[in-house]
Amino acid sequence: MTTPSTAETVTPPTFTSYVRARGAVLLRTARSLTPNHSDAEDLLQTALTKTYLAWERIEDHRALDGYVRRALVNTRTSQWRKRRVDEYAVAELPEPGPEPEPDPAEQQAIRDAMWRAVVKLPARQRAMVVLRYYEDLSEASTAEVLGVSVGTVKSAVSRALAKLREDAELAEVAARDNQAMAA
Repeated sequence: MTTPSTAETVTPPTFTSYVRARGAVLLRTARSLTPNHSDAEDLLQTALTKTYLAWERIEDHRALDGYVRRALVNTRTSQWRKRRVDEYAVAELPEPGPEPEPDPAEQQAIRDAMWRAVVKLPARQRAMVVLRYYEDLSEASTAEVLGVSVGTVKSAVSRALAKLREDAELAEVAARDNQAMAA
């Protein structure tokens, strides 16, 4: 029998925290299974619904990514098998409307504003944000590079992101970009 001091108690993530943490990665996986971005979002939504319904039955929460990927593939396969033919032969092919290209100047303005906001962070938080998001290191790798615990990285990055969300200049540039994309 193990004592509480030697037993490792790991609380599994909640469904919401899992989706927040892994949503972008899972969307990239869904995007690789279907050529249309909207279809990829629908596919991911369906797979996540299946995962949510089975959440309590999943024993190994370390294998969640594999479970969701399998749900994505199975769902896509089912869709493919059930697909209806909605295509009809026509004499002339319709031309799709042009996709709006993002304005390179606006993209650069956002990158510049983001970097100015990052530079305003305290040195330790800035180092963690750069390693996590610019260098794309995991929390564990960031902790190892900086010689701190993973919990320290999590809390410092969380505080840094909160400061970035409150940065007025960054919010203004992002709002302009959102307005331009909506127009």
